[in-house]
Amino acid sequence: MNNNALHTVEVQIREQVCAYCESNNVPGFVAGVYHAGEQIVVAHGTANVATGAPMLEDTGFLFGSVTKVMTTTLVLQQVERGVLDLDTPVVKYLPEFALTIPGAADKVLVRHLISHTNGIDADLFFPDAKGRDALKIYVEGLASSCGSLFEPGEQVSYSNGGMIVAGRLLEVVTGIPFPELLEHDLYIPVGMQDSSTSAEQAILRSTAVGHFNDPETMAAKPTAMFTLPDTWGPAGGTPIGTIADLLAFGRTHLAGGVSPCGARVLSTESTALMQQVSFDMASPNVPPIGMGWVLYPFGDTTVLAMSGASPGGVSILCVVPEHDLVFTAYGNISGAIMLQDQILQRLLNEHLGVQTPTLITESDPDVDLTPYVGTYRSNQLRVDVSIVDGQLEERTTYEPADESQRRIFTEFAGGTASAPPQRYVPIRPGLFAPAGYPHEAFDGYLRLLLVSYHHVRDGQARFRNGGGRLTRRA
Repeated sequence: MNNNALHTVEVQIREQVCAYCESNNVPGFVAGVYHAGEQIVVAHGTANVATGAPMLEDTGFLFGSVTKVMTTTLVLQQVERGVLDLDTPVVKYLPEFALTIPGAADKVLVRHLISHTNGIDADLFFPDAKGRDALKIYVEGLASSCGSLFEPGEQVSYSNGGMIVAGRLLEVVTGIPFPELLEHDLYIPVGMQDSSTSAEQAILRSTAVGHFNDPETMAAKPTAMFTLPDTWGPAGGTPIGTIADLLAFGRTHLAGGVSPCGARVLSTESTALMQQVSFDMASPNVPPIGMGWVLYPFGDTTVLAMSGASPGGVSILCVVPEHDLVFTAYGNISGAIMLQDQILQRLLNEHLGVQTPTLITESDPDVDLTPYVGTYRSNQLRVDVSIVDGQLEERTTYEPADESQRRIFTEFAGGTASAPPQRYVPIRPGLFAPAGYPHEAFDGYLRLLLVSYHHVRDGQARFRNGGGRLTRRA
């Protein structure tokens, strides 16, 4: 892509964003593309419908789980400095780390925390604490509230808990609170000059808020909760910044760890290690995992990606090393992820010429559904699976441990604690697609909508994987 081609991309994205937002009730959207020395940023709509503030090119937003790649970068910095070792048990550095299953935490290595292979069952564990002891309180709470889904290194399950433990680990070995470490060791050398680590900092500049559709009027309403608690900082609860800042961070990983302003943030070897496969579930809905990055195969091209949900918003960061490209975007309502996926695929297919084969070509109505029927659980989440009209039907319910957990989760989810029943059609044994979707819908980032079942023994699957997250048969 030369400069003229990137200008054409800018015009196309602007038209695509405008059309999608108007027809799908997305209040505001901002996106950026870097390619081969040039970059563009496109902004559209409203950052906050309550105030009417416009979404600008430099409007800040919650990074959400894109932060996990930053936390991983910080961990590998400490590995390079000889402070941490990836193959050492976490408890050597963090003796207070424990789970409800005796001895389970002792098996978790540092590398398991940042490769989503730790098995910590804490995906919806929301201790409500603020300030410099927040991560300490989170880790203390694991010992009495959270168990283990599987043996470390045995499987992959997207892990908020692992990243938060990694954040606390960083605090203990450096003696610096995680927000300060993020700012000093990452924001400054990368050149993320408009990034912050709290709502108190973000309010001093233009910042978007998330929205939810009112169930009665379907009008977009601002979220009642701007950020998750401080306890979720390293997993993506509190860091905030701009498209330009995320492009700079993505470019740092494109350039072998050297930031656009010339600072060495990470070694070439560590940057490459993050991009190598740590674990592969060999299932279309669960892309191979690196360290921090999820490694999405688009044909023969690998896209390093991470998306980030925040209360009423969603961000995405994609790095394509083979084509020297970074794409990042934020929309201030959850449905914006569909637009992000469409822009990503258009960039790959039309502008980079990447040939993307169809991931799912046909379904198989003859698959035996009985091994998958049952109840699956993880931290405060229950999924009931039954057979209805020759399809699997899943009913997902959040079961809060206490009132504080209920309040935080329902505000994060826009006021609901359960999802409508969802039907699934069999693609092959162990793999299912949500009914009513065309097969091509799963070619891109939204392959995460597929559901897989694993470890069938004695006629029953032991695990269900939806959205990269495992639940275990009750």
